[in-house]
Amino acid sequence: MQDAMIAAVVLAAGLSRRMGEFKLLLPWDGTTVIGRVVATLESAGVPDIVVVTGHRADLVAQSLAGSTARFAFNPNYAAAEMMSTIQVGLRALDPQAEAALICLGDQPQMEASTVSALVAEASREGWNAITIPSYGMRGGHPILLARVVWPDVLSAAGTLREVVHADRSRVYYRPVATTTVLADLDTPEDYRDSSR
Repeated sequence: MQDAMIAAVVLAAGLSRRMGEFKLLLPWDGTTVIGRVVATLESAGVPDIVVVTGHRADLVAQSLAGSTARFAFNPNYAAAEMMSTIQVGLRALDPQAEAALICLGDQPQMEASTVSALVAEASREGWNAITIPSYGMRGGHPILLARVVWPDVLSAAGTLREVVHADRSRVYYRPVATTTVLADLDTPEDYRDSSR
């Protein structure tokens, strides 16, 4: 994939409240929603994939049997914000990783080409930045965090957005030609209207 080692944190600890059912295990493209996310990362050549679980952790792990994903559990998933799940994931990554993709577990539309574009951009910037895919001047996911910014994320009490905006000089937006970076599955309508 590249000389530097890239890891991925897949956020899969949520309760799926707005969906009304557990969205990560809904069918998608011959697998499940979370299965498609992990498969896309594998096809992009990401060697270390950590899925951070919480709600129905056992079912998520079972659904990914046979994949290369490892698992980390967020014990505070029910009460915590997304940042705590990101922090659990970063702490579980391979210490050799130069950067981490922060991936939404409910974004099966994610494309391997987007992952490759983010990695190429981060490499050009010397692995010292936050790289965000952008479509139509709107930032999306996954977000690539260079290791040098991990301490700020791990010590933050707020949101990832607040960390990103704290120092805009280290943020790079990588334009992409696909709306998939803006898409995730929050509601039954999102799932019904999506292509799968």
